[in-house]
Amino acid sequence: MKGLVYHGPFEVSVDDVPDARIEQPTDALVRITITNICGSDLHMYEGRTDVEQGKVLGHENMGIVEEVGDAVGRVKVGDRVSLPFNIACGTCANCTKGLTGFCLRANPDGAGAAYGYASMGPYAGGQAEYLRVPWADFNCLTLPEGDEHELDYTMLSDIFPTGWHGVELSKMQPGETIAIWGAGPVGLMSAHSAVIKSAAQAFVVDHQPDRLRLAEEIGATPVDASKGDAVEQLTELTGGGVDRGVDAVGYQAHDPSGEEKPELVLNQIVAAVKPTGGIGVVGVYVPQDPGAENELAKEGKLAFDFGQFFFKGQSMGTGQCNTKNYNAGLRDLITQGRARPSFLVSHELPLAEAADGYSHFDKREDGWTKVVLHPAA
Repeated sequence: MKGLVYHGPFEVSVDDVPDARIEQPTDALVRITITNICGSDLHMYEGRTDVEQGKVLGHENMGIVEEVGDAVGRVKVGDRVSLPFNIACGTCANCTKGLTGFCLRANPDGAGAAYGYASMGPYAGGQAEYLRVPWADFNCLTLPEGDEHELDYTMLSDIFPTGWHGVELSKMQPGETIAIWGAGPVGLMSAHSAVIKSAAQAFVVDHQPDRLRLAEEIGATPVDASKGDAVEQLTELTGGGVDRGVDAVGYQAHDPSGEEKPELVLNQIVAAVKPTGGIGVVGVYVPQDPGAENELAKEGKLAFDFGQFFFKGQSMGTGQCNTKNYNAGLRDLITQGRARPSFLVSHELPLAEAADGYSHFDKREDGWTKVVLHPAA
């Protein structure tokens, strides 16, 4: 079969790779209909992780079940399914608590597993024609029959739940104000989620004009960081700061000039959020970053303004999304017309053009906000 393979920094290509197949009785084989390029994939693409060469990438996947193992009882051949990026067993101590992003069985090297991702287990990704899905009865989210809402449902594997998770981690209540740093796909999904969850006002901080326009289109208030200090702008707009904040940027944060400052977003959020306010961090941070520009960041450490954080009595929730906590409910919001995450999609490409899609998306070229791939095209 064909799959998108990582060969080194800024080098990916669609190659012939070993066919995905049933390996355990609890597996399903899914024919991928849509797979997305995620902002998190760019960390690997840029060589800023320990992903191994030869890995098939892709953790935002949906498709049609083609085959099931003998122990699969709920999922049927022909089902249209969304696949959480977390691979989870469903029965370990963490999974039974709903912490499927930190499954203790799926990854032999630590807690948490995912398709086609660095340090997240030996699993191939879904930027390919087919995908093996372990523990299929637990991991497959069944979608309505047909092909309606395809571009909405494809966001259920990661970025819509992750955006929602960021708002949840911040502990935002209806009627509160919230500021989201980063108008990439996850940040825009956090803004969409905050609006659905009845934020009094949702702000989105970025300096990319095309992405800020999208934020405004979904009812959020854009804050252009290139036009002045974001904290000062938010303080002026709100008369004193926001109730909640979300970091949807992560460890490769940089200022409008392009200088990388990994602690920038976290410290701005601490400054902008009111005393006793909550912060949700869903932007990726890593234990080591050899490609960082300063020695502290190379060790996965930050010059974090903890004194101000402590003095203001703020709280912070972090970590990757436990997708299964949200994806069924978010599916139903889409089905009922309450959510429309497909507003993000800027480009639909065949799998054969995935390398070009990575290049354009990585450069943050104007208009390249979300790329979806169609392996069968």
